[in-house]
Amino acid sequence: MNNELSQKNMGIAPSVTLAITAKAKKMKADGIDVISFAAGEPDFKTPVHIREAAIDTIEKGLTGYTASAGLPELKQAICDKLKKDNHLEYKPENIVVSNGAKHSLYNAFQAICNPGDEVIIPLPYWVSYPEIVKLADAKPVFVEVPESNGFKYDIKTLSEAINSNTKAIILNSPNNPTGTVYTENELREIAELAVENNIYVISDEIYEKLIYDGEHVSIASFGEEIKELTIVINGMSKAYAMTGWRIGYLAAKKEIASMITNMQSHATSNPNTIAQYASIAGLQGDQEPINEMVKAFKERRNYMVEKINSIDKLSCRMPEGAFYVMVNISEVIGKELKGIKINNSMDFAGYLLDHAKVAVIPGAGFGVDNYVRLSYATSIDNIREGLKRIEEALK
Repeated sequence: MNNELSQKNMGIAPSVTLAITAKAKKMKADGIDVISFAAGEPDFKTPVHIREAAIDTIEKGLTGYTASAGLPELKQAICDKLKKDNHLEYKPENIVVSNGAKHSLYNAFQAICNPGDEVIIPLPYWVSYPEIVKLADAKPVFVEVPESNGFKYDIKTLSEAINSNTKAIILNSPNNPTGTVYTENELREIAELAVENNIYVISDEIYEKLIYDGEHVSIASFGEEIKELTIVINGMSKAYAMTGWRIGYLAAKKEIASMITNMQSHATSNPNTIAQYASIAGLQGDQEPINEMVKAFKERRNYMVEKINSIDKLSCRMPEGAFYVMVNISEVIGKELKGIKINNSMDFAGYLLDHAKVAVIPGAGFGVDNYVRLSYATSIDNIREGLKRIEEALK
């Protein structure tokens, strides 16, 4: 009898971000006054018209199954949004609605990857990219995007990483964990490279509405060739403060969307019906709550960046989007703080949690050990107090 567990899945690492968040939440539950900069979700309530649409859906009894790839009305609303916001022409047959953008990413790689394929991932990376690629039997290939280059791909380094096994490039703008936003010219260079080498671009645009400097451009909007090679990933979580509602979506050529629809019909069936109806209200309704959220995030970002850069041994660049700051802790690595040797980002995050009662995400979770990520998806009062505690803990 062979009862050995899956070797592939035994090799999948847990999410560092979720682990730190869980520890901070437990400390809070135990009555400890912890300030958390770990959150990957807006601290705003889901807008009222979206909540009301969900309640209305329940009251009307619209709680049964939908088509596995999503409600036709929602897919049409997504097509309308992509046309209006991103200058992208898609039909409902190109859209698959899934259980969050993470599920959409998982589906995308399952659809395009075969054993031996390579997927280029920017380093630092969002924590789940390498694991999702490995789950698709492909190999993550990391291309460093240094802070000195604004945490962006250098086109020469990127082209050098491409070989006959390269299947796709991951592009995430606005970026988690760095807050970087690519310019149109930078995106055009990547698009040319993808078309020239006939490789897919997985364009993760989940933070597109949360931009403070510059504007969001979708790489798929540069013409039919790059559009055919791009799988656009987006969702409701970040822009509409709907993280727990679990609605993500992708737009791709028909062949890919059809395959993903078939996969999803066996894996999960449809995403949450009530959340789908609420998402229609989100996409078609008042967008002012997003503007208010962006305004608050910008104020918090400006304060956080200025304060971090005033703290001895810490520095950061100004992120253009999302709600994260990557803090460079190179000058702290190798030092002792209150008798504790800081060898890496895990040590530093552990020290801050234990001694300053502040939760940050170690850069190790993003593949870079001389950084920690701070989220400003928390109140300005929490930001002030948390950064004050960090400053004191470093004295």
